[in-house]
Amino acid sequence: MSLLYQQPLVVQGARNLGTKGIRMRGKGLALCGLVSLLGLTLLQSTHSQHLPEEPCSVQILVPGLKGEPGEKGEKGAPGRPGRVGPPGEPGHPGLKGQKGLIGRYGKMGPSGTKGLKGDMGDPGPQGPAGEPGVPCECAPIRKMIGEMDILVAQLTNDLKFIKNALPSPAAVAGLKETDSKVYLLVKEEKRYLDAELYCQGRGGHLAMPKDEGANAAVAAYITQAGLSRVFIGINDLDREGHFAYVDRSPMTTFSKWRDGEPNDAYEDEDCAEMVATGAWVDVACHLTMYFVCEFDKDTV
Repeated sequence: MSLLYQQPLVVQGARNLGTKGIRMRGKGLALCGLVSLLGLTLLQSTHSQHLPEEPCSVQILVPGLKGEPGEKGEKGAPGRPGRVGPPGEPGHPGLKGQKGLIGRYGKMGPSGTKGLKGDMGDPGPQGPAGEPGVPCECAPIRKMIGEMDILVAQLTNDLKFIKNALPSPAAVAGLKETDSKVYLLVKEEKRYLDAELYCQGRGGHLAMPKDEGANAAVAAYITQAGLSRVFIGINDLDREGHFAYVDRSPMTTFSKWRDGEPNDAYEDEDCAEMVATGAWVDVACHLTMYFVCEFDKDTV
């Protein structure tokens, strides 16, 4: 290979290496030096073998240093609008506006509570005198009115007695009166002692027939009420075998025991009942049945 043919190749390689060195900056400088040294070695060896020594020149292109920065270019065209950013923080409240116009009247509210009663006003002037009445004989009318007032008062007292005697008027089978007593039949079943306490709480006792008239009145009372038996105020709770009235008065002048009574059956019959015929029968005190209360007529 001739030197003339090799030289352009070396030079061209050096140029190519120089171009790459410019692009690769620091790395290119080292590579370019290495290639140049290799090219010089090859040229010297070839020339010494085939050609006589002749002067030659080799051009090696080495990248220069970084130049100074150029002048600032002109402002470019505006870019495209970017995306809408996030909303900002709320601003400070503005100034208070002016008072607006009066609105329409609302619906009427509910009625309030009733107020207190006011003071009585002053009396008005006296009116003119009326026309004179027609004279009449009023004595008979006044007498009739007086008798009616007495009857109304008596009925009022009877009604008050009934209301106070029982919790319910339905339990009352009417009143039975004699000359000195008032009898009240209670249609509410109770034991003997509870029945007596009930009568005592209203100012009386269980019925204590002490003569034939009183016994017949109570018996008729039972029959009219459609009952068969009721408790009466006779017992031997204080002394076995010695019956007495509930007011502890002795039975010395009158009795109405049915034949074979009192028999103290089962040894626990210490109280008494009256059947519809008017006869008395001893019975156990723990039984429950209707009863008749007795009240003094003067205290009713």
